Amino acid sequence: MKEAILYEKLENKRVQCHVCNHHCTILPNKRGICGVRENQDGILYSLVYGRAISEAVDPIEKKPFFHFLPGSKSLSIATVGCNFRCDNCQNWEISQAPKQTRRTDSKISGGNLPPIKVVTDALDNNCASIAYTYTEPTIWLEYALDCMKLASKKNLKNVWVSNGYMSDKTIKKILPYLDAINIDLKFFDNINYQKNCGAKLEPILNNLKMFKKLGVWLEITTLSIPTLSDSRDMFTAMARFIKKELDPQTPWHISSFSGRISYKLQALPDTPQDTLKKAVAIARKEGLQNVYAGNAPSLNLENTYCPHCQTEVITRHGYLVTRHDNQGRCPKCHKKLSLIIE
Repeated sequence: MKEAILYEKLENKRVQCHVCNHHCTILPNKRGICGVRENQDGILYSLVYGRAISEAVDPIEKKPFFHFLPGSKSLSIATVGCNFRCDNCQNWEISQAPKQTRRTDSKISGGNLPPIKVVTDALDNNCASIAYTYTEPTIWLEYALDCMKLASKKNLKNVWVSNGYMSDKTIKKILPYLDAINIDLKFFDNINYQKNCGAKLEPILNNLKMFKKLGVWLEITTLSIPTLSDSRDMFTAMARFIKKELDPQTPWHISSFSGRISYKLQALPDTPQDTLKKAVAIARKEGLQNVYAGNAPSLNLENTYCPHCQTEVITRHGYLVTRHDNQGRCPKCHKKLSLIIE
């Protein structure tokens, strides 16, 4: 447990948290929406500092990042808790765990893993980066930030996998140490965001534009959920936003949904492969250059091609990655590719 940052004290021992765009006002002996930031006698505490619920060595492609240090390994860490309550969540056992009871004396799961041990483990496993992932890193900002500072000193890259709902103040805190971020763009309307996630669309769109403007490497993931996020209109609108407001070379991962492992959508079928093919085709027609179908290896839509001459520059079979580029340039036309290779 550690006193939180980015909060203000209000009268009657209330506090207001400012790590994400919920800006929760929290009464004494209560927790915020995330379930892991608690007001104790007028002081806001993070209950998950140094308490990792998961630690694993992953291919960077699993996050997914396809254009950032391709073929490298990343040490992935997470705590319990999340500021969303997505019905489709595939990590709901850990993201929603603190919300199963609102009792402030309920146990917070996780083992002791201080920041220095995180960095040491990354180095010992020959990882090029540390990924703050599985749950939303914004709500364990204090822990993530201390890890990031130490990692930067050891020439390790820091990458976030996020729902994109962090506040401007959080962005300012992490910016000096953040090398890349993959943001989930789950829907393209407020109704579905509020119904399925308990959040709003606009802050996420603003943050996507902010990270691009600030020069942080950005990739986007959209889970295509049958009946909820699988329409031609939605794919078209998202593609046009990415092209106009971000960059046509921004990698976009359109991934297959599996109801069996979801939080509350077990009755829905898996995403048909034709839906993914349609989505990729729409995005490419709209002018996006790096669009991928995730969780569907049989479609062979995970390879990277030079946008200038269409030469295949990275081949992917699952997490087996073969690079054909020449130090970030196309081996045929020699144009610079949108790859971060070091």
